[in-house]
Amino acid sequence: MKQAKFLLLLIVVLAFASCGSDEPRYADPEAHEKTVQLNEQYGPLMVGTWHYENISDTQRYFERLTFQVDGTLSGMRKWQTRKLVTIDGEQRYTDWENVEPLEGTFSGTWKLSYYSPEGGNGEKRNCLFLNAHYEGANSGHMAYSNIATLDYADETTFRFEGFYFKDKDGWITFLRGDAEPNF
Repeated sequence: MKQAKFLLLLIVVLAFASCGSDEPRYADPEAHEKTVQLNEQYGPLMVGTWHYENISDTQRYFERLTFQVDGTLSGMRKWQTRKLVTIDGEQRYTDWENVEPLEGTFSGTWKLSYYSPEGGNGEKRNCLFLNAHYEGANSGHMAYSNIATLDYADETTFRFEGFYFKDKDGWITFLRGDAEPNF
């Protein structure tokens, strides 16, 4: 009886082993395929340096991101705010103040994936994963730790869902180039 059980177990193991394949199996083949397509379409376009600037009466924001082929990311952010106050019946702006600790240089990683940030029941979409820590005095703080929806990238512009700062439409559009803040 032991030999029969052993023989049956051996047959089952051999059957599973012979059905194996060198091809990797993915839990979600469609998401994998779309991730490959996303990286082929946008990955090479993303590599390089991009900048974004938005200046208003009460806020000045600048960000520069550099994406490397190996998935590393470096950048810098400068952010200042001021308030409109009333002093002796007259409205005046306060002095500009840096938004601490959300400014300075940072480094980390990036990747593109077709994914649902909400989990299994959420809608899958083109996503940009950003993970970066500030350097120097702000090194204990995250510059990015989020998954943003990627909208578009070409040779001159790159647009994704804003996190710290957004335009009125909810997106943030970067321009290609290594620029410095105008403030």
